[in-house]
Amino acid sequence: MREICVEASRAYRVQVGSGLLARAGEAIALAHSPCRAAIVSDSNVWPIYGEKLVNSLKSAGFNPVFFVFPAGEASKTGETYLTLLNFLAENRLTRADLLVALGGGVVGDVCGFAAATYLRGVEYVQLATTVLAAVDSSVGGKTAIDLPAGKNLAGAFWQPSLVIADCDALATLPPAVFRDGCAEIIKYALLYDAPLFALLEQTGLDFPREEVIARCVEWKRRAVQADEFDRGERMKLNLGHTLGHGVEARSGFAISHGCAVAIGMALICEISAAKNWCDASVFQKTKNLLEQFGFSTACPFPASALAEAALSDKKRRGGMVSLIVPREIGRCDIVPTPVDGLLPLLRLALHG
Repeated sequence: MREICVEASRAYRVQVGSGLLARAGEAIALAHSPCRAAIVSDSNVWPIYGEKLVNSLKSAGFNPVFFVFPAGEASKTGETYLTLLNFLAENRLTRADLLVALGGGVVGDVCGFAAATYLRGVEYVQLATTVLAAVDSSVGGKTAIDLPAGKNLAGAFWQPSLVIADCDALATLPPAVFRDGCAEIIKYALLYDAPLFALLEQTGLDFPREEVIARCVEWKRRAVQADEFDRGERMKLNLGHTLGHGVEARSGFAISHGCAVAIGMALICEISAAKNWCDASVFQKTKNLLEQFGFSTACPFPASALAEAALSDKKRRGGMVSLIVPREIGRCDIVPTPVDGLLPLLRLALHG
């Protein structure tokens, strides 16, 4: 097992390894005194791991209750969030109690936002069961739900008390879901880590799970500690996301998060090459790696539609949007861009 310590407004440990879910109760008891624990999960994950987690929590002295909602981005709504808050109130959870997110990014976001706002804040734990959650969304305290106008528009910064990423859980993922999270791994490699990029080129989807996940968490830790509230350095973690969220929104979320971010990364690399912000090889190598992992890099929407959708993203600040621009493999910069300058840039990549 590898353990990374995050020193944010709440300090906590991120554990990455195998066989961790079976021992989760014991680990959680070291981070929080036994209490009533509300497990939040979805209809895909709960049938696989729910009973195991309940038994582990009971063995460690916790009194678990559980809330399960339909899997998928379509459930990341105000309706699910309010139903969860009412569930917590009906089960009389207090500020001394605990929420436990068991699942991927959607579960973690919904559970975390509920934890941040129920009784003005209760502690929660992230048990990541997907690649996306393990390498990115479970760490750093960003919690949110979607609104009809866009993704993650209502949320809060609320750090977990513990994160557990069991690599064994990844073996139960459908191949498309496993691959989807790999877009975030490629993001970290392009942002910070040329040797990791080279490793991914060599191994493809057969990368060493524990090593690569821990490496991405370490990069996330550095960004969070430098800029917990996303006003500077941490904004670089949005590489591919502003355009990717536009792709997601324009598709009505039919295109998954990872597939949309892959398109977003390919687009920003092509824009960067066209503007001579980076060498053309950066675009070609990134495109090749994304396609090696099974991602399509072709955007199915015209520049005008994508620009309109992307400008609804929460990362817009007044009349500016911050684009994360690759300079070389392992180095990116933040480039503030006027909102009326986004469409011309997209036309460079989408040719009209």
